[in-house]
Amino acid sequence: MEHTASLFRLLGDTARLRLLRVLAQDRFNVSELTGILGLAQSGVSRHLGLLKDGGLVAETRQGGFTFYEIAPDVRANGHGAVWPLLEPLFAASASTPAVRQDEARLQEVLRLRRENFDRHDGPDAREGRQLVPGRSWAAWARALGHLLPPLEIADIGCGEGYLTIEAARWAAHVTAIDRSAAVLARAKALAERRRVTNVTWKRGDLARLPLADDAVDVALLSQALHHAPDPARAIAEAVRIVHPGGRVLVLDLRAHDEPWVRQQFGDVHLGFADGALGTLLARAGLADVRVQVGSRKTGDPFTVLIASGVKPLPHAERRAPGTQRPRRSR
Repeated sequence: MEHTASLFRLLGDTARLRLLRVLAQDRFNVSELTGILGLAQSGVSRHLGLLKDGGLVAETRQGGFTFYEIAPDVRANGHGAVWPLLEPLFAASASTPAVRQDEARLQEVLRLRRENFDRHDGPDAREGRQLVPGRSWAAWARALGHLLPPLEIADIGCGEGYLTIEAARWAAHVTAIDRSAAVLARAKALAERRRVTNVTWKRGDLARLPLADDAVDVALLSQALHHAPDPARAIAEAVRIVHPGGRVLVLDLRAHDEPWVRQQFGDVHLGFADGALGTLLARAGLADVRVQVGSRKTGDPFTVLIASGVKPLPHAERRAPGTQRPRRSR
């Protein structure tokens, strides 16, 4: 009876039930669980310790990381009817706001794992899988940068500068713009640590960019447009700073039904429909507008769209396809 009472006290906590529901889907480390649950790392560690002591969670180590998962004997009824009781309760809670948030963040963690690109299927793979050390999407993106000319880039809504720094590896120069002085300070410090010197950091708003007309080759808005009170105005500003023949490139979320992102991340818009995003670019005067899916996974509420368009040249400057616009001196 004491054991049963202890077990039910252990389960009588919302955070621990959320942990068990997440761990029922895969194994995770503390950092991943912190991101999924939106709790402090100390709290997650404390709950994991209690669940481990109670025999509900197992701890394993691999590659320098500690992972947690549902203890095997729990699923095998080592705790009586606990798991048959929990499973239908977890399923019934799937549509509640808190669980939907957990699930969305869980899918994002799994997406980041996949994009490490460290494994692939192959006919000669051992047990159906083959380890490919060092293979990653970051390396692939940097390789593509070797194929591009040294462009002038504006990273609009740069945040903490991760994409800015990646672009700076192949760009001639990047102007990184964000409205938050604190965020820009962190981005600048990151660039200094990584010895990136071809970036200018500017404070500015999406609706009033601190750049002259026709200043850059590419205006990039990555996960910034859904924060704009007036997306059409933000696109118009991006078009203004791009020289004729240059491009506006947008990475943003497809329309979704996850309203919790408004409070947690300050999103103004819940993504954009494919056609609506294309219309925004076309109405801003861009030609050759294209919209395509950047990444998508079944069950993940967030799909990334990639949209781009070209700022038309004045009629007198139009060139035959395939010819290059003369480079400007800085």
